[in-house]
Amino acid sequence: MQAFLKNHRWTILAAGAAIQILTGVPAAWGVFQGPVRAEYGFDEGAASFVLSLTIGAFGLGCVLGGFLQDRAGPRAAGLAGTALLAAGLSGAGFVPAGRPWLFYLCFSLPVGLGSAFLYPAVMGCAQKWYAGKKGLATGVIGGAVGLSGAVLTVLVRSLSGRWGIRTCFWVLGGLVLAVCAAASALLEDPAQSPAPAAESGGKDLGPRQMLKTRQYRLTFLATALASPAVLLFSPVIVQLGQERGLSEGAAHLAVVIGSAGSAAGRLAMPALSDRIGRRAADLLLFAGLCGLSAAFAFAGGWWVVAVYTALTFCYSGEAAVLPSLCTDLFGLRHAGVNYGFVALGMSAGSIGFPLAARALGLGMGRHWLAAVAAAAGFACLLALRPTGEKRL
Repeated sequence: MQAFLKNHRWTILAAGAAIQILTGVPAAWGVFQGPVRAEYGFDEGAASFVLSLTIGAFGLGCVLGGFLQDRAGPRAAGLAGTALLAAGLSGAGFVPAGRPWLFYLCFSLPVGLGSAFLYPAVMGCAQKWYAGKKGLATGVIGGAVGLSGAVLTVLVRSLSGRWGIRTCFWVLGGLVLAVCAAASALLEDPAQSPAPAAESGGKDLGPRQMLKTRQYRLTFLATALASPAVLLFSPVIVQLGQERGLSEGAAHLAVVIGSAGSAAGRLAMPALSDRIGRRAADLLLFAGLCGLSAAFAFAGGWWVVAVYTALTFCYSGEAAVLPSLCTDLFGLRHAGVNYGFVALGMSAGSIGFPLAARALGLGMGRHWLAAVAAAAGFACLLALRPTGEKRL
């Protein structure tokens, strides 16, 4: 396998893209939410919290999957993630109506954990094979993450409209099991990875060392503060679009076009970060999140689609730059678990901000909460400095 992969490195990118094209449940949750509410009898709050808990489990899973990846390799982490993701999707089809807590347990937890086991396994492996072009590698795979929302939107609307959401969950579970298991079997780290210390200016930090650094705290906070700009709105984007003048079909189209924006951000921004530096790229993205969150408060009609798409571009671009930023700061040797601890910021933001918005009874105030959070994330990045001599 090593000899084949050495001569065909693109196989790793192809396998990673195949996996990620089926893991974008959070990006497509706005399309899931309506059928789930109708079938399971959930109110809007309970249905929206499915997404928050799924992303919360994602952060925890990045830590657990990172440990597994670093100890047993990306193939083991990928296969474990495939089993969890397929089980969560399939299991959702058996949950009785009116039991949101059981849906959280059977769907949110395994889907979040499974996606998390797969994401760092794919990203860490790709960065090691493309150590000199990390932005390119993460961009290609990240583009598949962005397109996943559009692919799942088409599948969910077609399958749930014809056979219902429960059958849709079973079909998606089967697809994940077949495609992701086959692709995960191809994942393997290079026999001799590039010297990790060179990637972060002479620093190669284990998780215990990393957790003590100021750079970790700032990166964690920035990751958390990016989340409300999209995650406060993606579960209700179809409803929001209709409230602001779009037809039902056009409102669903917002999810598809938003997914295209997400894919573009994940493709373009890591490559740009290779040229201008990770921090500079992220500063541009956080400035965009701040301004667009404020503009979104006044968007109506097709401007809802345009601004939401720009927000998904910025949010997904920031998420796609994050793995390379982590390895620039802390090295490649412990890339999986280190990324996992940083991704806990995503969990904190995805759960904390929706709970805060609900507790405060925010309506339009969600836009201002997202704008202030993005501005605070921008300040965190301004204060971020390298752990070694290499610029960010």
